[in-house]
Amino acid sequence: MQRTPLLALAALAFAATLPLVAQSSQPITITVDATDAPRKMLHADMVIPVTPGDLTLLYAQWIPGEHGPTGPIDNLAGLTIQADGKTLAWVRDSVNMFAFHVHVPEGVTSLKVHDDFLATAAAAGFSAGASTSANLAMVSWNEVILWPANRPAPETMVVPSVTLPDGWKYGTALTATGHEGNTTHFAAVSVNQLVDSPLLSGRYFKEFPLAPEISPKHYLDLAADGPEDLAVPPQMLAGFNNLVRETGALYASRHYNSYHFLMTLSDQVAHFGLEHHESNDDRVPEKTFLNPNLDVLEAGLLPHEFTHSWNGKYRRPAGLVSPDFQTPMKGDLLWVYEGLTEYLGDVLTARSGLWTDEQYRDALANTAAALNYRPGRTWRDLQDTATAAQTLYGSGGQWDNWRRSVDYYPEGELLWLDVDTTIRQMSHGKKSINDFCARFHGLGGNTGPKTVPYTFDDIVSNLNAVQPNDWASFLTMRLTTKRDHAPMGGIEHGGYQLVYTDKPNSMMEARQAMGGVNAWYSLGLQIGNNGVLRDVLFYSPAYRADLGPGMKIVAVNGRQYTNSLMHDAIRDSKTSQTPMELIVENTGYYRVVKIDYHGGERYPHLERVNATPDMLGQILQPMTKHPAQ
Repeated sequence: MQRTPLLALAALAFAATLPLVAQSSQPITITVDATDAPRKMLHADMVIPVTPGDLTLLYAQWIPGEHGPTGPIDNLAGLTIQADGKTLAWVRDSVNMFAFHVHVPEGVTSLKVHDDFLATAAAAGFSAGASTSANLAMVSWNEVILWPANRPAPETMVVPSVTLPDGWKYGTALTATGHEGNTTHFAAVSVNQLVDSPLLSGRYFKEFPLAPEISPKHYLDLAADGPEDLAVPPQMLAGFNNLVRETGALYASRHYNSYHFLMTLSDQVAHFGLEHHESNDDRVPEKTFLNPNLDVLEAGLLPHEFTHSWNGKYRRPAGLVSPDFQTPMKGDLLWVYEGLTEYLGDVLTARSGLWTDEQYRDALANTAAALNYRPGRTWRDLQDTATAAQTLYGSGGQWDNWRRSVDYYPEGELLWLDVDTTIRQMSHGKKSINDFCARFHGLGGNTGPKTVPYTFDDIVSNLNAVQPNDWASFLTMRLTTKRDHAPMGGIEHGGYQLVYTDKPNSMMEARQAMGGVNAWYSLGLQIGNNGVLRDVLFYSPAYRADLGPGMKIVAVNGRQYTNSLMHDAIRDSKTSQTPMELIVENTGYYRVVKIDYHGGERYPHLERVNATPDMLGQILQPMTKHPAQ
């Protein structure tokens, strides 16, 4: 995001007010008291080394991995700053809401800073969303820490500690150095690394070492609202072990000292996945391991976020490297950061055995079909969805097919499948995306956590080093073309074609078992379990019948609405000569709606094309030998 001239002048004026003092070599100390997490509050106490004069303290605004200015400054409360036992006055900057000005008196060498974080957000969004329950908490350090603006965040060291409720355990990539009662102390890290190292804690907590023969070490850390939710099925645990092995083979490197998969199993917190260099923050429904439908639907989350350790953390687009958590990020290469990760994460889900090959193909069919039924692509190209990422994450689902959203995830997957199959075709099977990953993400071999930025030209040159081609034109065309259909080249080169039948595929069955009706490819409707229309497809039969998101179907063909009756009505439309009749409520008003549709139920599948190589099958072959279960 470019600054306007006015903002640029304001930024220069703000920078001129920063004190020109020598940077202290002393670390900041921070202790987070999480004992009030069950009632949605964290307390933090910091000791910040300073020198006398005017000082600005910063709070993280642009959060890595969230690709936007999502720092939850609105829930920072109780800020007090003291020096030698006296409370100092502070003033918020009038332009940068994430900056606080204070004057440090003569003779003062450190400030005592206290703040509270009100963890009261709804269970939506990313790390600023609900993160605590009665029995667990995910501590994101960016929610509480402040640091001096005159000390670069990557070079400012912090010694962190956390105090947990009685009986709670924790998992984190931070290195523990000692314990005092319920307080744990950790080794010093930079501000950047602290923000990149969340801490998961809970009353019901379990840690599973993964792939123990591999170093560095990997752990699956689970916190749940109830002890029964910690029961990981053996085949799922075997898949997580295989995931560790498969990533080492694919990326030919590891860029961390240890890795912790941090996972909450709770319906009280926001559900999402967020990458970190040596861990991840993955939040899934509480019954994920007990419900086979949730099990399969959430299987790709850990492979996706784990892949980000290489693709997003170690190799990161130059525009997404924010040196101070204040500089705006530029998302123009998110089709690599997220799109390539979506592709590789799904492939790794199948290679690790977390999905069957059929489930992978069904998930890919759903992705391709959803993008094919995306009329917004006729006015907005893929590149713009990446460039405008910070405006799209919170845009919501209603009329999403016309607006478009963060489509660089799913369409990026199709783009990179096209890249992979093109490399395989041009090299006659001698090269693949695997070679690109080993070269691009394996750069430098095993290292500790660090970031190596890249540009569009770096992507092109690394692809050319694997397989010469006009990759710049190949990618640019797919990024900037406005067309009414999804890019199917990778699926077609892979030996398949997208078709529709009246039977839902396995992934769609699992999704519909959780509630609602997917009539997207027939009527043009996504229907919630209570008959509320989640979205309506532009130009579809439902759209032409003047239906819109948020309306509620209360009756189908004269009978009170149920999901089952809706399925029956769509199925029977093939043999009916009359339109389907709905009674619809819209903000307290009712009307009869007739939909003239006679195509029956339609669901996407990938169908094998005879006499072509099954390249998709080749792509899904594991790269390592998996131990017998």
